[in-house]
Amino acid sequence: MRNTGAVDGIPDRTRWPGAGCGASRTARRLARLAPSAVLLIAGCSVPSEGPTALSDATVTPAVTASSPGPTASALKRIDPAALQSAVARAAKKLMVPGALVLLRTPQGTYRASVGTTELGTARPPTTADHFRIASNTKTMTAALILLLAQDGRLRLTDPVSAYVPGVPDGGHITISELLEMRSGLHDYTAAPELAARMDADPGRAVTPREMLDIAFRHPPNFAPGASYEYSNTNYALLGLVAEKAGGHPLAQQFRNRLFAPLGLTHTSLPGAHDLSLPAPYSHGYMYGGSAYALVDRPYPAGIQAAARSGRLRPVDYTRQNPSYATAAGGVISSAADLATWTRALATGSILSPAFQRQWLHSPRAEDPAAPGGQKYGYGIAHQRFGPHAAMYYHAGELPGYNSFTGHDPDNDVTLVIWTNLTLSPDGRTTAQALLPTVLDQIYTGLSLPTDAG
Repeated sequence: MRNTGAVDGIPDRTRWPGAGCGASRTARRLARLAPSAVLLIAGCSVPSEGPTALSDATVTPAVTASSPGPTASALKRIDPAALQSAVARAAKKLMVPGALVLLRTPQGTYRASVGTTELGTARPPTTADHFRIASNTKTMTAALILLLAQDGRLRLTDPVSAYVPGVPDGGHITISELLEMRSGLHDYTAAPELAARMDADPGRAVTPREMLDIAFRHPPNFAPGASYEYSNTNYALLGLVAEKAGGHPLAQQFRNRLFAPLGLTHTSLPGAHDLSLPAPYSHGYMYGGSAYALVDRPYPAGIQAAARSGRLRPVDYTRQNPSYATAAGGVISSAADLATWTRALATGSILSPAFQRQWLHSPRAEDPAAPGGQKYGYGIAHQRFGPHAAMYYHAGELPGYNSFTGHDPDNDVTLVIWTNLTLSPDGRTTAQALLPTVLDQIYTGLSLPTDAG
């Protein structure tokens, strides 16, 4: 779970926040892909649907005189064939085994499905497939915290020490600073011992407290509120705060307060010993050990060459235990559910008007010297990447999976991208590497590198 910087207003592989549930560094890669990918692109537009998954039937876009059209200055007329071709070309260069793009605009809903959900098969991804959403979970944890504040069960100005004992300088770190990644606490996923432990025993269950113990063995990186640094430790703590203030386990509160009201039937936070994903699901792959996702260790030239040639096959991380992630990145979902969730969060369907205003205005510049650049707030990032294009978004990365989800409220555009390879052979996070290609199909006036290679 990391963030990174942007070039020419477009985030590169090291500047999208929440890249994974694993890494703490502000420079964070987003995804790698797999060799010998089968590229079965199927793009289509369907009528707008509810929280249930789209069917796989191809439907011609309905464009009539009464159909809402794109904002003239912002949106292109979506061409399903062009979208599928562009995603196919980009995914092939990234060597992605499988990817899914789900796009909802005023014109309709479009889908591009690439490759396979399991190497050795030819089953293309669908919008109903379950995958590990990694740090996109943070949007849910933040929303739950704000709901608890809305209920009067906590205040955002409360110190974390009021809910979780033993936090270094916890009397001076507020709930708000945890939400905004401004606590200064060391990121537990940056610790090399965590990756070594996960690789030695992939099925081992751990607790948030064990992860905090790793973090607290390191001194804070700065005083509370003094700076910004993406750290999974903040959200591990927020999960414990939510359980203390809400009086119920995190998974139960997620289900009762977030998932069930929106009809998110494909979304859940699994138990600590549950290594499974509900059917249908996508396998998740990555080259090498967990550290390449968790601490952003670059691939050596030998691994890159072997992966490109097909001599090195990616490791199947599907059933590595994600309990180290919990509130920072443990949720399983589908593209259809994530799209519904992201739009609901950004348009005010979750919070009261007063707390929605706080959420919308919470993002602030990660770098004070670049106030117009990437911003991070209450479990959400915001960035403008064109004259008429801006999104509230998050990204997710952990071993096996990479994803991006965002909503543009000005143009009513919702976008979800997921891939089942964390990093491409050259070290790019794959969902984010596909992002410029997809944005170029949506918006006018962008100057984007649409070639993923």
